[in-house]
Amino acid sequence: MVQLAIKDVDRVLHDNNGQKINVLKDINLKVGSGEFISIIGPSGCGKTTLLRLISGLDTPENGQVSVDGKLITEPDVSRGYVFQHGSLFPWETIRENISSGLKAIHGHDYDHELVDQYIDLMGLKGFESAYPHQVSGGMAQRAALARSIVLKPELLLLDEPMGALDAFTRADVQDVIQKVWKQTKTTMILVTHDIDEAIYLGTQIVVMTPRPGKIKEIVDNPLDFPRNRTSDEFLNFRREIQDKLNFGVNET
Repeated sequence: MVQLAIKDVDRVLHDNNGQKINVLKDINLKVGSGEFISIIGPSGCGKTTLLRLISGLDTPENGQVSVDGKLITEPDVSRGYVFQHGSLFPWETIRENISSGLKAIHGHDYDHELVDQYIDLMGLKGFESAYPHQVSGGMAQRAALARSIVLKPELLLLDEPMGALDAFTRADVQDVIQKVWKQTKTTMILVTHDIDEAIYLGTQIVVMTPRPGKIKEIVDNPLDFPRNRTSDEFLNFRREIQDKLNFGVNET
């Protein structure tokens, strides 16, 4: 059971002239086990920086980030990270990419059957021996997702993994992510610019303001599963989130 706690976190960067850039300010967020949190906000508001703090790839100036009461100070296999472009190893096949983390931990005695299960779950059966350049962008992203989730992380961080995909492929990968979340009960945090995506996947929507990024509001998603992107309920909730985002911009 994972309980993520972000308390009073600030993050400051410096430009090429040494000037301070306040990226995140006074971030407070708690994420319970099995939640799917969608973080949405304008470009440059610090969404990816927040994910990097949670992953342990970055550290805050002030405040703390912890899991189950333990401070996060470095990356850990218990926190998976899926990047926007997948970052598959081009010299490895799809199967080799998916099993690379397991192999690094367990050597060649890794659980081959588990890899087979995720190849099947991700709809990649028949493409195990293909290289990343030989498959579609959607397949590559599904392989990147499988590579992270096969390690059974307590927390999976998704940094706009569908951002470079076309609309049809994007919807397909969203459905795959939702299926994995339901089956594994893994706590997931998604960063996205897409309001529909945030609503379709998230149990809660975290709305951020322009830089310095602050949490404007945390909104519980009232929509039941399965979710219909064209239903009146979905469209009404979309307008509600859109209004909150516009309000965040006007406030600045």
